[in-house]
Amino acid sequence: MLTFWATVYRINTFPLIHLNAFHALMNVLALMPLLERFESEYGTLTSLALFFGPLTTVPAFIYVVAEKFVFGSNTAVMGASIWVFLLLAMEAIRAYKVNPYFAVAGANIPTWSPPLMIVLLMAVLVPSSSALGHFAGLIVGYICGLGYVKYLAPPEWALRWIEGKLNLLGRLPHYVSIDQKTYGRFGVLPMTNIAPTPVVAPGLVGANQRLGD
Repeated sequence: MLTFWATVYRINTFPLIHLNAFHALMNVLALMPLLERFESEYGTLTSLALFFGPLTTVPAFIYVVAEKFVFGSNTAVMGASIWVFLLLAMEAIRAYKVNPYFAVAGANIPTWSPPLMIVLLMAVLVPSSSALGHFAGLIVGYICGLGYVKYLAPPEWALRWIEGKLNLLGRLPHYVSIDQKTYGRFGVLPMTNIAPTPVVAPGLVGANQRLGD
């Protein structure tokens, strides 16, 4: 029991550990654009809280339970690929809400399915990769993409208090605060009370004006 509590930190830090420099580089290159988009939508502090909290621990628990009680194994995993597939699943659900299908050779493919196909392909081409860990990331990503991430995020008042106390917006370059997010906290913010500005083409003012006058 003491050993468990002494190593429980690994539940939310295992994505930081990699097998070698190449493994780390590939994960970083895949993760950076996805994580940047997530940060711009939810804010820097929210992203930190989620990725070192439920977006890591929940997939980890899914993996541990499945590995131990379903497959009866004890295989250690590491690497940020679980974050990559979690974010890919969220993006796939976002795309599915806008366009449920895309056509390939006349067949309609659900837009939520490419991350699942990538996991299956990686399991075949890279047998040493953890397909179970990737599936755990996909499950959580799909659920979060459906809108349930709001139940995992910390309260906004607490994040504002931390931001104000530490002056994070003034201290950290490229910091995305709670009130500077691109899409609003959990979706696109509605635009209201904005009157449309009429656009008049030059040279067409006046009902009786003719071209060339």
